[in-house]
Amino acid sequence: MSRVVKDAQASDADFIVYSTTFCPYCVAVKRLFDSKGLTYEEFNFDHEPDARYEVVAETGHRTVPVVIDNRGENPMFIGGFDETQRYLR
Repeated sequence: MSRVVKDAQASDADFIVYSTTFCPYCVAVKRLFDSKGLTYEEFNFDHEPDARYEVVAETGHRTVPVVIDNRGENPMFIGGFDETQRYLR
């Protein structure tokens, strides 16, 4: 089972956010979710460095945040902050 699917299945949150500690776009995407009343679970690559390699291999997305929509039956990769902002319009 993939890292993203495992994390998504273990969470009741609307979105999964993979982030790093000093990332302004990570802060911005969390504020966006808060402003829309959406829940998220955050996994910080600074605390789980091996997770970064797994998530990049699965999504092809090399920057943070990496956002997964966890509201449907299957978790769906959205992208980073810009893609998430467009997705939630």
